[in-house]
Amino acid sequence: MTNESPSFSSADIARGEALFKGPCVFAKGVTRIEDLPADGRPEVAFAGRSNVGKSSLINALTGQKALARVSVTPGRTRELNYFTLGKQGELYLVDMPGYGYARAAKSEIKGWTRLIRDYLRGRRELKRAFLLIDARHGIKPNDIETMKLLDEAAVSYQVVLTKADKPKATELADIQAKVEATLAKHPAAYPVVLTTSARTGSGLPELRAAVAASALGGAP
Repeated sequence: MTNESPSFSSADIARGEALFKGPCVFAKGVTRIEDLPADGRPEVAFAGRSNVGKSSLINALTGQKALARVSVTPGRTRELNYFTLGKQGELYLVDMPGYGYARAAKSEIKGWTRLIRDYLRGRRELKRAFLLIDARHGIKPNDIETMKLLDEAAVSYQVVLTKADKPKATELADIQAKVEATLAKHPAAYPVVLTTSARTGSGLPELRAAVAASALGGAP
């Protein structure tokens, strides 16, 4: 693995942009595995620590300011939130509960954790999980726990660095190199790290292309 930017053709970028120009509509919130959609539609999931910027990134990707709720309170997302994406609703985008911290009862947090584990272990429709990592801090121990779970479940996952406009360029390059070195030890990890900023829009076209390719075909 290298620090080079991921290579997407103009066709890849256009395909991703076309997908995300279509409607993105809330479908349902799921708190029990038995309530997961059963229509066989492909899914991509966004996961990450609480306050990693997941809601802001999803809003930026879809061009909607309030699709995913943004909160200064960690752990605001408390269920698997399903959104249909594309002109024909080609796929589901799944906003997962943040992990690592939440202002909630321990019993409730345990329930979210069980839901996430059961979802990742048995969801055939899940084509790729996008694991969000704060570009200022890099991989933390609870990220490693999630990566191990994804490895065990044989779920393909790709790391997306968020808030890339915050650190200096040299600091960002160092974090990316460390992340890539860690990913080399995880069999289910896709080797290309995507770097994004919801505030500036950098890296969003590439992430849209990655979502389209992984869910609809064409991904390596």
